[in-house]
Amino acid sequence: MSLQVNINGRLVPKAEATVSVYDHGLLYGDGVFEGMRSYSGTVFQLDAHLDRLWESARAIALEIPTTKEELGRAVMETLQANNLSDGYVRLVITRGSGTLGLDPTRCSNPQVIIIADKIALYPEEFYRDGLDLVTASTIRNHPGALSPRIKSLNYLNNIMAKLEGLRAGCVEALMLNHNGEVAECTGDNIFIVRRGRLLTPPVDAGILEGITRNAVIALAEAENIPVAEVTMTRHDVIVADECFLTGSAAEVIPVVRLDGRSIGDGKPGPITERLMKAFHRMVRSETTSKLA
Repeated sequence: MSLQVNINGRLVPKAEATVSVYDHGLLYGDGVFEGMRSYSGTVFQLDAHLDRLWESARAIALEIPTTKEELGRAVMETLQANNLSDGYVRLVITRGSGTLGLDPTRCSNPQVIIIADKIALYPEEFYRDGLDLVTASTIRNHPGALSPRIKSLNYLNNIMAKLEGLRAGCVEALMLNHNGEVAECTGDNIFIVRRGRLLTPPVDAGILEGITRNAVIALAEAENIPVAEVTMTRHDVIVADECFLTGSAAEVIPVVRLDGRSIGDGKPGPITERLMKAFHRMVRSETTSKLA
């Protein structure tokens, strides 16, 4: 069966899912999006994702032509239409069709697009054995130019760093900010463990405030693992005892090397593994409670 894509409340076959070539989402990356995971037919942290979507849209003066409640129902309907229980959902809101100029006030009809599909971001062995990272020379966008907390359709900054990682044989790359401090990876937030403490860069380091990142911070506190948001440099990652990444698609995934140098003993550490298990329990618990 062909996948069905929801465009403005209408389900259409994937091959027929189109937007105007004059849409400013295509022409200028003018729009916002969210990526979410579904487990057993329930979207993890759906409300938090919708809140962040609305915050991103408000930050760029884009009015979403629906309500959170209506969009939440449309997400579930799209999953059901595609018979997806465990999958990935991409919500996209574009500025809409306009002119060949930048003026967003000349755009009309913002497009609300929901794509539900399967996803396998990383092979299972990466969760078992850990990832290698390289430090990208492409720095994170300056937060004074464009807030990294806006999850916009313009991901060229991340893509250029991703290319550096792929050319080095790595599936992810570490991005530093304009001060040379650790920000995040191209698609995931980063954590390290040092002397039993869980550390992650603060929001003002120039990062996207990840939904999974926040969930893991809450899990660490519940597990009585000391956690702090602190400014970090590449040195801190290299000398860390453990390292892992978080993201909606990646979930919690260990990192064992940076720029060819082992982190800790070069294997996923005990706190990383503990939080991976806790995260999976959290997902199951949230799914069960919503299905009950």
